[in-house]
Amino acid sequence: MDSENKIVIRNVTLHYDKFRALDKISLDIKKHHVTSLIGPSGCGKSSFLRCLNRMNDLVEGARVDGQITLDGINIYNNSEIDVVDLRRRVGMVFQKPNPFPLSIYENVAYGPKILGRVQKSDLNLIVERCLREAALWDEVKDRLSSPALRLSGGQQQRLVLARTLATNPEVILMDEPASALDPISTAKLEDLIHTLKSSYTIVIVTHNMQQAARVSDFTAFFLMGEMIEYGITKSIFTHPKDQRTEDYITGRFG
Repeated sequence: MDSENKIVIRNVTLHYDKFRALDKISLDIKKHHVTSLIGPSGCGKSSFLRCLNRMNDLVEGARVDGQITLDGINIYNNSEIDVVDLRRRVGMVFQKPNPFPLSIYENVAYGPKILGRVQKSDLNLIVERCLREAALWDEVKDRLSSPALRLSGGQQQRLVLARTLATNPEVILMDEPASALDPISTAKLEDLIHTLKSSYTIVIVTHNMQQAARVSDFTAFFLMGEMIEYGITKSIFTHPKDQRTEDYITGRFG
C-alpha cells in the first residue's frame, strides 16, 4: 500500500438494480489532502461518495463491484470491516444542514455518547474542541443549551461538521456542503476545509468550479457514470487532457 494513499479505489462499478450508476472507477485518495468531485448533475458524484462509507448499503437494489480499501483494508469485506465503525471513521456532511432537534451541546455530544467511549466528565472538552475545530465556538459558547435549529444555515452546517468531528473520523465526505449557504458562510466553510485537511482526509462533491479550484488539491471529473479525468487540481483546470473536461470547466455544457 502506498503510504500516501488513504483510500484506494479500483474498478468500482455501482448498480441500482439494472441501472449502472458508476462504471469501473479507479483513483487514489491522498491522506491529508482535499479531493473534489466535479461533473454535471446525475453523473454519479454523490453515488460514488456514498460508496466510500457504504451508505449505498441502505439503498434497496444497490450493488457495488470492484474494490475500495481504507488503509489497505477492503471496506466491502464484512469479515474485515465493521460497517458502523467504518461510518465513524469516514464521516459525512450532507448538502443541507441537518442538526438534530436538540441543543447545540447535545448535537456535538451525541456521537460520543452513542459510542460509549467517553467519560461524562470529558464531554465538555470534546464539545469545546470540536466546536473550535469547526470555527463555531466563539459564536455559540454562551448559548450551548440553546436549540441548534435556531442557528443560521451557515452555523448549522458548521455544527453538523463539529458533530461529525466528535466521533474522531479519519476521512470527511462532503456532499455539496455549501450549496445552501450564502457567500460569507461559504467562505468560512472553505477556510475550514483548508484548516481541517492537516488532520483529516477530505472528499468534497461540488458543482462550483471556482470552489473546487480554491479548496482542492486533486480533482476528479465525472460524466455519465464514468470518471473522465483525475489529477492535480491546477492541472485539471489549466491543462485538462480530455476535451470533455475542458468543455465542462469552460461552461460549454453542464
